[in-house]
Amino acid sequence: MLTKVYTAGLNGVDGFLITVECSAWDRLPRFDMVGLGDTAVKEAKERVRAAMENSGYFFPSLEIMINLAPADRKKEGSALDLAILVAILQASGTIRREADLSTSCFMGELSLSGEVRGVNGALCLALAAKEAGKKFLFVPEENAAEAAVVEGVTVYGVKTVRELVAYFENRGELPVYRYDRRRFEAEAETHREDMADVKGQEMAKRALEVAAAGGHNLLLIGPPGAGKSMLAKRLPSILPDFTFEEAVESTKIHSVAGLLRENVMKHRPFRAPHHTTSAVALIGGGTNPKPGEISLAHNGVLFLDELPEFPKTLTESLRQPLEDGAVTVTRAAGRVRFPSSFMLVCAMNPCKCGNFGAAGRVCTCKPGEVAKYLSRVSGPLLDRIDIQVELPAVTYEQMHEKKEASEGSAEVRARVNRARKFARERFRAAGETGIFSNADLSGAEIAKHCQMSEDASRLLEEAFTRLSLSARGHDRILKVARTVADLDGSPLIEKRHIAEAISYRSLDRKYWSR
Repeated sequence: MLTKVYTAGLNGVDGFLITVECSAWDRLPRFDMVGLGDTAVKEAKERVRAAMENSGYFFPSLEIMINLAPADRKKEGSALDLAILVAILQASGTIRREADLSTSCFMGELSLSGEVRGVNGALCLALAAKEAGKKFLFVPEENAAEAAVVEGVTVYGVKTVRELVAYFENRGELPVYRYDRRRFEAEAETHREDMADVKGQEMAKRALEVAAAGGHNLLLIGPPGAGKSMLAKRLPSILPDFTFEEAVESTKIHSVAGLLRENVMKHRPFRAPHHTTSAVALIGGGTNPKPGEISLAHNGVLFLDELPEFPKTLTESLRQPLEDGAVTVTRAAGRVRFPSSFMLVCAMNPCKCGNFGAAGRVCTCKPGEVAKYLSRVSGPLLDRIDIQVELPAVTYEQMHEKKEASEGSAEVRARVNRARKFARERFRAAGETGIFSNADLSGAEIAKHCQMSEDASRLLEEAFTRLSLSARGHDRILKVARTVADLDGSPLIEKRHIAEAISYRSLDRKYWSR
């Protein structure tokens, strides 16, 4: 007797269809499994046997061979348990052999008692099943709402093996889960942190607005207590609206990592790893590659506080993902690609004691220590940070200034959304659909979208010579100027836009040229 049941496996954040073939012969009892499964897959034999028997079903005294196809592709995890069990149940006749399971997909981990436990990456697995033409998904109840985000398939939530068998014997019903996309669009993002809480630092607030409008990387430098971390944590509150497509992309990554706390993420991710984090935790990888912090920050913000305290090898590893928007982890078993399109926000003190250059404060660093401290941040990494802002220490007067409440995040976010819409319309008019922000512009696209007035061109030429800008620095000034112009609703980059963009590229000369 040969039966076929379908499930799905993970390769990074992408799923692929797996065919579970079960062949049963009336021979000496034996249970074998082939198909390049990892340890968790091989251990499914014991979980399946115990789950069947503890659910009241007789495990067949047959020679059973399970093949997981494609046999040359590695399978990982416990999500295959349920499909293996269903294949054996149909081969033994517990589930009717004439039952058509060709358009169904089963995924879930089994407990020894017969309960169906949740798995990581349910959204990715459901998407893979839909792409393979499957119409019915049987998933653990705790994953059902997540899988139901995929449109065009019917999702059933399964609690126990007995419930599943009763359904196929027409003795019971399984709950059907659906996701109403209108709920996502109706639920506005709310943030505890608000820009109105920040005292002073008007230039830094403006820089955050420009960074949010164009998706630009940002460096905040200043003495302790100036508000660097406070500002960075409020950046998500002014980022453009989270689209449903972006939310699904981010949800897939968090689901694979086992960090998902809701069916679809409602907020852009904000990740702030400690400077003692490992390279694998930051970039991704491991024996069974998992997404790192840069992928968990996809479509959101990666915040590196105390940037010089991070090992230089760690910060240098960010250079390629910043350019490509993805990271590829290569292992002997194959390659895995994780998306990592994020805004990099860094904060640092100007020296080890934090008081170098701060008005009214005394720097206690010895000669040469300031340069040594700053040298922990490399020039190539600085070159990839579009906006650099110096924060002065907040004065007592600013802390206790009595005036109307500062502008809140809602007002700033409205301007950011208008600027993004202005840019999207320009991209759409040019027939470009793969660009979502000015930070994504390539060399040829910069020439097309960053048209300048004559005065602006002359100012940029003068800055290029006087500041000894690199080609990348030149392009990044143009991209930031394009964002400033978008905030003004100007189709042409004017002199004032270039001047503001240049002001955001001056700190590397002040600090790192020493």
